[in-house]
Amino acid sequence: MSQTDPLLQPFQLKHLRLKNRVMSTSHEPSYAEDAKPKLRYQLYQEEKAKGGVALTMFGGSANIAPDSPAAFGQIYVGDDSIIPYFQQMAERLHRHGAAAMCQITHMGRRTYWDTENWLPVIAPSPVREPAHRSIPKEMEHADIKRVIKTYGAAARRCKEGGLDGVEIEAYGHLFDSFWTPLVNRRTDEYGGSFENRMRFSLDALAEIRKQVGDEFIVGIRMSGDESVEGGLTYKDCLVIVRRLVSTGMLDFLNIVKGYIATDEALSHVIPNMGTPSAPHLPLVAAIREEVEIPLFHAARIADVATARHALRAGIVDMVGMTRALMADPHLVAKVERGEEDQIRPCVGMGYCIDRIYVGREALCVHNPATGREETIPHLIAKSTEPPRRVVVVGAGPAGLEAARVCAERGHRVILFEANSKPGGQVQIAARAPRRADIIGITDWLYHQVRRLGVDARFNRYAEAADVMAENPDVVIVATGGMPDASFLVEGGQLAASTWDILNGGVKPAENVLFFDDHGNHEGYSCVEYLLAAGSRVELVTPDRTVAQEIGGTSYPAYLKSFYEHGITLTLHYRLTKISPQGRQLRATLFNEYNKSAMERVIDQVVIENGTLPVADLYADLKADSSNDGEVDIEALIAGRRQALVNNSAGKYQLFRIGDAVSSRNIHAAIYDARRLCKDL
Repeated sequence: MSQTDPLLQPFQLKHLRLKNRVMSTSHEPSYAEDAKPKLRYQLYQEEKAKGGVALTMFGGSANIAPDSPAAFGQIYVGDDSIIPYFQQMAERLHRHGAAAMCQITHMGRRTYWDTENWLPVIAPSPVREPAHRSIPKEMEHADIKRVIKTYGAAARRCKEGGLDGVEIEAYGHLFDSFWTPLVNRRTDEYGGSFENRMRFSLDALAEIRKQVGDEFIVGIRMSGDESVEGGLTYKDCLVIVRRLVSTGMLDFLNIVKGYIATDEALSHVIPNMGTPSAPHLPLVAAIREEVEIPLFHAARIADVATARHALRAGIVDMVGMTRALMADPHLVAKVERGEEDQIRPCVGMGYCIDRIYVGREALCVHNPATGREETIPHLIAKSTEPPRRVVVVGAGPAGLEAARVCAERGHRVILFEANSKPGGQVQIAARAPRRADIIGITDWLYHQVRRLGVDARFNRYAEAADVMAENPDVVIVATGGMPDASFLVEGGQLAASTWDILNGGVKPAENVLFFDDHGNHEGYSCVEYLLAAGSRVELVTPDRTVAQEIGGTSYPAYLKSFYEHGITLTLHYRLTKISPQGRQLRATLFNEYNKSAMERVIDQVVIENGTLPVADLYADLKADSSNDGEVDIEALIAGRRQALVNNSAGKYQLFRIGDAVSSRNIHAAIYDARRLCKDL
């Protein structure tokens, strides 16, 4: 262990010795089953402990009361049935030397009334939260007393579950809603003056201490500046911080910046791609100057250099690298071994958190093992069988991952790529300034491929004869797809694709109609690119809203850019045909709701409609394959080896992955490769 690396120095948190300065902060991956952290949830957290993290917090707003229903699939800590699961979690984490804590909360108004127990949401005052839209019941004194008791009981369950501590969520939930004038309009002893607005939280802290005693870690995660009109300013928050610290009931503060009640505000609390690294460290540094208490922080601290800076500068005592640990849960172990160049980088895409905001579970965009530890390994084991000859065609994310995993297995891998460099569609996507960092995905993969000695052959458009000449045992076709304009009745050849624009093949025109039937980053980042180039853009989509597939932490940045540039948004219309109009184009749009059509005369039409597979090579190779190119889907899902034999005279197994199968995304491409190749 380095004697000077600040990341690897131990930290004494009260009676608890943390073995280094890296932590995973509380977040909700939506892996809970029946509101319990069962095997999937536990294995996800345990992998980070295996990888050397000192402290992992989980629970991501674990709910403490029946009138705090889950909004994002959270854990429920409102009764003692949770204790055995906490004990299991604690045992898993402690066996690897990691400390374990849970974040607890009452969601207050930040949830839904029409789920679980169908109880009204509650808040200090009946002020609707814009994001969840529920109008809360104003808490009566009986509600206040009841909820204070539930905070203490929840903390007790954490202690009885063998955890090392508890963190109270206090930004946008019930605890802090008593502090902020945006929600607390009361005139009784819980509103008005500063001491009155602090009363609920101080009483709740006292109840927690009453139930867990002094030898249990208790902290708060709170905003140091709500940064919203009418909300708590930095000065307001600093007064609150001083009051909380003065009680002696807290062992740490975990500082965030911002306000989460609207999507636009939330996007600043959880900064994604296109934003600066660690944008909130100056706020934490300012608080550090004012109070004496251990400080934690996490907000786009995605790399070890930034983490070291935060520690060396004395800004934080523990550095949260939560999304970086989703990308690579073995980050700390790699630092300890001097293998920083092998850390899979967090590219800040927000795929993890944004999936939560569209009702799915959190996944890393380029580590498909995260959250799937039961069937997908993070570390690839060498095969115990003789090495095989594997030919991979295509060096996009799917092909690179296939080549990497097969090489890790000990096979001899030949990688063909038609272009002069690796990356596939990622190379194109990264040319949009907001998405520039995603090039880190394929850069990392190619670095691994080179390290493992893969025979990579660029500028080679491989045909069946080229593949067969290598006498392969396995062929993996990862040839990707090409932009699809086949939906047009007429004029598909007149349209430009997002690829054409981003790769510089087609220059942006003055007046552009952009048709998007994807609702995701592929289209919206290209629209932003066009606007930056000076184009006037009308964005047309058949969707009921814009950015339908982009989660709440990412789409506000696009909308802000669109409004700043005066974009025209047209919903509910589908592009049906394009025809020449002199030196311009005529686009016909159709509304399926009122069956009406309208036309636009513009300089350019750009389309984002996904891709169609490039499958010629796959078709040419099927006849000589042992499996006819077929995948055993049940084995694939279960994480078992592919063993289908449909043609006993076949010379090789044949598979295709990624967009060579169907138009999906980066995660799907890499997941295809990992689960297929891990057992080859």
